[in-house]
Amino acid sequence: MTTSIEELEGWMNVPSEDENLEFKSATASGGIHSERVFRYCVALSNEGGGKLILGVSNDPPRKVLGTNAASDPAGMQKRILDTLHFLVRVEELKHPDGRVVIFHIPSRDQGTARHYEGAYWMRSGEELKPMTPERLKEIFEEGTLDWLEGHTRTGLNAEEVVELLDAQTFFTLLGMSYPSEREAVIGRFVSERLVDASENRLSIRRLGALLLAKRLEDFPDLSRKAPRVVVYIGGSKIETKLDQLGTKGYAVGFQGLVRYVMSQLPQNEVIVDALRREVKLLPEIVIRELAANALIHQDFSEEGTGMMIEIYDNRVEISSPGEPIVPVDRFIDGYQSRNERLASLMRRFGICEEKSSGIDKVVQAAEMYQLPAPDFRAGFHRTQAIIYGPKAFEDMDRKDRIRACYQHCALKCVMGEQMTNQSLRDRFHLPEAKSAIVSQIISATQDAGLIKVDEKSGGSRKFARYYPFWA
Repeated sequence: MTTSIEELEGWMNVPSEDENLEFKSATASGGIHSERVFRYCVALSNEGGGKLILGVSNDPPRKVLGTNAASDPAGMQKRILDTLHFLVRVEELKHPDGRVVIFHIPSRDQGTARHYEGAYWMRSGEELKPMTPERLKEIFEEGTLDWLEGHTRTGLNAEEVVELLDAQTFFTLLGMSYPSEREAVIGRFVSERLVDASENRLSIRRLGALLLAKRLEDFPDLSRKAPRVVVYIGGSKIETKLDQLGTKGYAVGFQGLVRYVMSQLPQNEVIVDALRREVKLLPEIVIRELAANALIHQDFSEEGTGMMIEIYDNRVEISSPGEPIVPVDRFIDGYQSRNERLASLMRRFGICEEKSSGIDKVVQAAEMYQLPAPDFRAGFHRTQAIIYGPKAFEDMDRKDRIRACYQHCALKCVMGEQMTNQSLRDRFHLPEAKSAIVSQIISATQDAGLIKVDEKSGGSRKFARYYPFWA
């Protein structure tokens, strides 16, 4: 279809360039390179398609300036097809004020992004930039059903659903009284989008089963997502004491999971007020927060693997499938959920707080109980948190001390405070006489690029204040 002068002038009167229009003067003096045309074609296609219009001024009130660009429209159309492998119709329009060239650019297909010269181009103001990883992820996931929202059991009646899902615990966790009618129970499941109703039959979504299953083994496609607890003898994997797989859904079985892990932790003997006491290797809050975090943020697209808690004599390792979407050194201040609905429901059940405070609590507990700083790692298709039992300052190596310094500084920052030599000494339970050693740790952490000094605090190292690198 040929563009009319009236249509062109209608586009020119749009107050600002939107997703579908891009004006370039491309006058004889300025011109426009073919490579830039290719990039605009890719960017506009990635944004849903649109028109690149040459020979018109960019800013309102727009005027036709005329252009000599794309002097051979048919040839340019062929070059775009040969280069970008999608058809862009190139049209020449004779306006009374000059020649205009219009590129009619189609939208990309759903779930795909176009690229040129190794980059997926997008517009950013007046510039062209490669797409961010976040935007690319959104595009590639378009039109794909979230795994958790798919059905795991179908063709059920109300009695079968209540037999499979722990409805009583569901209402208890929400702080609600249990309905007297089964229809009300099912209605609540449906309203929460945990169960779907269609043609007098019911289907359980994977999310509903993962949270509320009485027995995960009743859902074959979910059984490998059950949490697993492995206890080793000593500090290596050589000898296994026990290997236990969880049986219940995440929400209904969470308290039992935490209690079981705590029962398997080694005990240490400590002296309190001249009396000997047996205490667990780690406080319960550390196990609780990290277990919840691992369950919620795992990547369910990773097949044949699930969340795991491994217990050694001197440490606990909690891991989950998938590499983290927040860098490990930003766990304290950053938050982005891979599974928003799962996180939201777990928060409503009182199992987690949907604002990253769980990691803050873990770091705070490590300081309070004089534990080495938790070691968060991004491995191959796996995220891991290693928590060591109590260790004297003298037994901590350089990495332990730098990690503790950074985490202490980050924790102070999210609390609205700043780290000082004294606050770090308090974290390590060291006397003032150890100020020089603490200063060395701070310097080493600065050299690692993890913290920075507050320039307003003056030149004294003893009284300086510090921020994490991202503040």
